[in-house]
Amino acid sequence: MDDVQVLSFESAETVLTPKRREIIHTLRGEEVKSVRELACLLERDKGQVSRDLGVLAEHGVIKYETTGRAKRPYLVQEHIVVEPL
Repeated sequence: MDDVQVLSFESAETVLTPKRREIIHTLRGEEVKSVRELACLLERDKGQVSRDLGVLAEHGVIKYETTGRAKRPYLVQEHIVVEPL
């Protein structure tokens, strides 16, 4: 399926925390220019957001586009599906 990211149930339990789901939701609705801008939108510490983005990137949910010193996070796919048990 195009535009679909599939996560195993086991990965989803650890990866899709409420704060990370908030990041995904924000990235789906907003085109942010940097991690700092995303942190401001979420009203969260940049370091915490950066760590959460690292986990999402490790599992292939997001990628970064680098422009100068800024890293722009974006969703790899439009939809995320969790494999059933």
